[in-house]
Amino acid sequence: MTHTPNTNERSGKRQPLALPLASPVDGLKLYAAEWPAPKSPIGVVCLVHGMGEHHGRQAAIVQPLNEAGFVVFVYDQRGHGRSEGKRGHSPSITHLTRDVDAVIAEARRRYPSLPIFLYGHSMGGNVAVNYALRHEAELAGLVLSSPWLRLAFQPPKWKVKIGRAIGRIWPTFTQQAGLASGALYRPGHPNPAPAKDEWSHGSITAAMFVAMTDSGEWAIREARRIRIPLLLAHGTADRITSFEASRELFSQANPATSTFMPVEGGYHELYHDPEGIATMERITAWLRERASELLH
Repeated sequence: MTHTPNTNERSGKRQPLALPLASPVDGLKLYAAEWPAPKSPIGVVCLVHGMGEHHGRQAAIVQPLNEAGFVVFVYDQRGHGRSEGKRGHSPSITHLTRDVDAVIAEARRRYPSLPIFLYGHSMGGNVAVNYALRHEAELAGLVLSSPWLRLAFQPPKWKVKIGRAIGRIWPTFTQQAGLASGALYRPGHPNPAPAKDEWSHGSITAAMFVAMTDSGEWAIREARRIRIPLLLAHGTADRITSFEASRELFSQANPATSTFMPVEGGYHELYHDPEGIATMERITAWLRERASELLH
């Protein structure tokens, strides 16, 4: 196992180690970072964030994983945060999954002897499950948190048809997602996301919307081909992505290696909900169990 210590760790203040990466599909520069484990690591988790946000909003995920002994690799997806690209845009799902490939390759290069897990939230959950299916990745496990397989609200069919037509002739046409205030999580978590955030945005292009819509439905249909252990967590009161779609994907997956974790009354960002600490304890316990099975 190789590990380059972060110089900030020596001063007692832990900071992520920046890892500039380039997309293998078009060379676009991706901002990535590694959070080293504070003790001897038991595994690596590569984290894929949701639509309009960036890796910096996910401290409530990173911290408990770190404390449990996992190295965490984070990055800003193309068109998000400090990565390059038009805001809220990807030409296809392939561009997004190939970007994941770059992060996982770097994690594997730096920690060749450790099990590697992929953890995707919301839009990142769609990207993560598509990566697992399309790349037939050799991963230790897959965690999906409130994945965007379908939206919790269905836009009118005529709007979808117009959106697809626009996407064919003007793929970078941009609209605002228009999420309702308070739809992400309920107040009460001791480590809430910042109220104002210069790196977040509400933009989504026509091509990105079509890519997410089609790849979500494809993943549900192909879920039986998921070969790796799966943990799928979703709140029953999610107003953004569909709880029922997650349950449908789980029903198609291998029951011997898949776990469904419904969170009663949970909103979209389960890790920022009032029960977020307990939710992350359950997810972390599942990851630790998988890692332990592989290391012993």
